[in-house]
Amino acid sequence: MERGIILPDKVGTCILMRRPVAASSRVLRSHQRDERSPLCTRLLPRHAVPCRTIFSVAVFRNLRVTLEMIKWEHSVFALPFAICGAMLAASGLPTAHQLLWIVIAMIAARSAAMAFNRLADAAIDAANPRTRTRALPAGNLSPAFVTTFVIVSCAIFIVAASQLNRLTFWLSPVALAVLLLYSYTKRFTRWSHLVLGFALGIAPSAAWIAVRGSLDPRILLLTAAVTFWVAGFDILYACQDYQFDRDTGLHSIPRYLGIQRSLWIARAFHLIMLLLLIVLLPAFALGKFAFAGVIAVTLLLLYEHSLVKPDDLSRLNAAFFTMNGIISVIFAVFIGVDLLSRK
Repeated sequence: MERGIILPDKVGTCILMRRPVAASSRVLRSHQRDERSPLCTRLLPRHAVPCRTIFSVAVFRNLRVTLEMIKWEHSVFALPFAICGAMLAASGLPTAHQLLWIVIAMIAARSAAMAFNRLADAAIDAANPRTRTRALPAGNLSPAFVTTFVIVSCAIFIVAASQLNRLTFWLSPVALAVLLLYSYTKRFTRWSHLVLGFALGIAPSAAWIAVRGSLDPRILLLTAAVTFWVAGFDILYACQDYQFDRDTGLHSIPRYLGIQRSLWIARAFHLIMLLLLIVLLPAFALGKFAFAGVIAVTLLLLYEHSLVKPDDLSRLNAAFFTMNGIISVIFAVFIGVDLLSRK
């Protein structure tokens, strides 16, 4: 009877040999004399496979699943508004140092918030047919791994804040508290959508502080605008879970008001957002390009709401993901052009 044994070669490759037991034992004993050969502890396929390759595949797989979990591509929602806040503070372009650490802080903060939300909602996601395939309920990532990811992301955020100025550093735990504690608000208030909006809405004010080292009340107009914008599209998104929220007792606007009236609340929130943006223009003496940006945002919001009907939510993902990403980028571009055109 033949048995397989694993032999490590001198370059870290594990080879499965098929020989009679006696012969294999002699080969193994002779190979053990080479103390430089690394040991491979896993049984590999018949063909030679580098141990380092298997480790790399596992790392990249975890990375891919983690990026899917935190929806890293949706950083585009708040990041452009943070850049707007930084540009308004600098009356143009901030320094490269400031811009770099603002971007790092934003990505780290959002990564921590999304991962913590998945951790806090793991049991809820497992019970919801729409979300049970997410990384934690599906077992693709462990709670320990996600917890470590949250801690590392929070640490990166605090380091990034410390690289900007003293005030951003001292306020960084406050920002993290807002970002992380949002995850529990749906358990006790229907207005969790506004809490999420505020969590993203502090981005432009935080960026202002990062550049100026102080807070100007005018930037709170943009914070309020982002708050109502995010709350509005989060209400749209929550319409998908209307029945689930009713069955499980989770709080949301759709659960209490129904889908049709919730759509009107979302429209009202987005109207408030537009009014705040209009007030923002004279507050910062912005010109025609910024005004054109507000017009563009208005048209995009009208199109976004046209995609969602009380009896047809099939295009909700297009309204939520695609359109909101475009809205934030378009507005940031127009504000940037307006500020830079003054130079």
